Amino acid sequence: MNRISDNILFKVEKPARYIGGEMNSYIKDKHKIDIRIAFCFPDVYEVGMSHLGMKILYYILNERKDTYCERVFAPWPDMEELMRKNSIALYGLESRDPITDFDFIGFTLQYEMSYTNILNMLNLAGLSIRASERREGDPIVICGGPCAYNPEPLWDIADLFTIGEAEEQINEIMDLYKMYKGRKREFLRKVCHIKGVYVPSLYNVSYNEDGTIEKFEPSYEDVPVKVTKRIIKNFNEVAYPDKLVVPFTDIVHDRIVLETFRGCTRGCRFCQAGIIYRPVREKSTSKLLTQADKLIKSTGYSEVSLTSLSICDYSDLKNLVHGFIKKYEKDKVGVSLPSLRIDSFSVELINEIQKVRKTGLTFAPEAGSQRMRDVINKGVTEKNLMDSVNSAFKSGWSTIKLYFMIGLPYETMDDIRGIADLSEKVVKEYYKVPREIRKKGLKVNVSTSIFVPKPFTPFQWTAQIKMEDVKEEIKTIRESIKSRNIVYNWHETPLSYLEAVFARGDRKVCDVLIKAYEKGAKFDSWSEYFNFEIWESSFKECGVDGDFYALRNRSYDELLPWDFIDTGVNKSFLIEENEKAKNIQVTPDCRLGCKNCGVNINLGGKCFEGAVFNKVQ
Repeated sequence: MNRISDNILFKVEKPARYIGGEMNSYIKDKHKIDIRIAFCFPDVYEVGMSHLGMKILYYILNERKDTYCERVFAPWPDMEELMRKNSIALYGLESRDPITDFDFIGFTLQYEMSYTNILNMLNLAGLSIRASERREGDPIVICGGPCAYNPEPLWDIADLFTIGEAEEQINEIMDLYKMYKGRKREFLRKVCHIKGVYVPSLYNVSYNEDGTIEKFEPSYEDVPVKVTKRIIKNFNEVAYPDKLVVPFTDIVHDRIVLETFRGCTRGCRFCQAGIIYRPVREKSTSKLLTQADKLIKSTGYSEVSLTSLSICDYSDLKNLVHGFIKKYEKDKVGVSLPSLRIDSFSVELINEIQKVRKTGLTFAPEAGSQRMRDVINKGVTEKNLMDSVNSAFKSGWSTIKLYFMIGLPYETMDDIRGIADLSEKVVKEYYKVPREIRKKGLKVNVSTSIFVPKPFTPFQWTAQIKMEDVKEEIKTIRESIKSRNIVYNWHETPLSYLEAVFARGDRKVCDVLIKAYEKGAKFDSWSEYFNFEIWESSFKECGVDGDFYALRNRSYDELLPWDFIDTGVNKSFLIEENEKAKNIQVTPDCRLGCKNCGVNINLGGKCFEGAVFNKVQ
């Protein structure tokens, strides 16, 4: 295979995606290490370089003296065409060596619609797509991330999956591999005993006549029946980068990302992350300020984003922000918060942030009516939103973003019209503020996304909305919005349908994925490359009905493709929450009292340990 040259880089749209050599990237002597890992992100450089999980594992693996981890991203079609034309195999950015020279090829699974890019990257490397067809000497393909909580659609693509938080787990896997290097089959038989590791080739699946799963069982007696997710118990001391790779080109989130805590206590019934990342574990304010200081010095960035599933729930947020601003205001280093909860919005806090840099305001009511917000257990009210936007308008904001979902379970058209009604009320709230106080040029950006039922949520048994009904709901919202101050953005693509198929699919959809890739599917999450006709013909040729996975309600006694995974949350709790949704009953925040989901007993962790930790500092 040939190597990349300047002559080729001159011909592509963004050559900085493919050259490596950025500040803080690791350069090692490959002859002095034992294990080589290609950490692959199945999307373009700008997207992958913004992903926190990749930054963390890149750091942890390269801190090992025996391991060299390199970054790999999906080449944009212009680059892919030149690579294939010039016989250039997919390579690691650090060494520019073909990734077939590596011991492991790892993929992070952040979004189901990036799966075809995984196949394309394996093919670009010169490897067989199917694990069952790869040779003993080929690299081991390992996958992890949130989508790995239903690994079955990729069962014959990956050699193994990591379920849960990989900070400790990945080191155990590397230590074991050193003992079995060059003996892939033996390694796979042993690695399944590491907690949180799933090796699909060691399990058998049989089906009922109606297409549902009859049995899912290990092929050998020593292979675990259940795969239990890994969690980091001492989150305050977990490994975290003290330096980040600084790109030569703009990326989606071009700033320092500081992870404040993991988990969420809110219990939104549509949210997979709120379940799979339980229990809540925080870092102390002092730890976060120390980490921020090191990262600012090692990167030169002038913005730090505080991240978590619900940043306003960080128990010491006010002190953290005040402490940060006090220390860095003179250096013009700003701090930003992601989407804000409308019931915990603090104008005082946001105004503190504005001292350095003006930020936008984004709120996520998720549903337009109180009935629907109670169904999904959002835990916020219309008054919460009105109070928050009123405070924002009085403090000088005139642009507000509102996020909603459509196609939610147990939804009515009145709930859909409520999205327009609530948005109109936000506009009215602006005009209640005296003219001399409010800022001119009101703009309310409203966007809707289509609900996708996900594994390990109370809604995992519910059907997704049909596309014709999506169009009707979008039409209703558009016709119900009267104010010129409201800008409505929506999606009515069948992409969400495919997302539901792969989110809730079993091993049969793996064949559909491969067929669609062979027909040309890739970069499916990019509208200019998405072709639903390819997928329709692939389902037909494989004899697989996509509606069976996306548009079907499932019974509680059905064996689900992901039932062999133990997240620590009891299935009975999820069933109870779905029944509460049907009856429009809310479940209060876990911080107000344990709701007995089981995670603190099953995984031996303690909920809200971080909140207590911060209070005693």
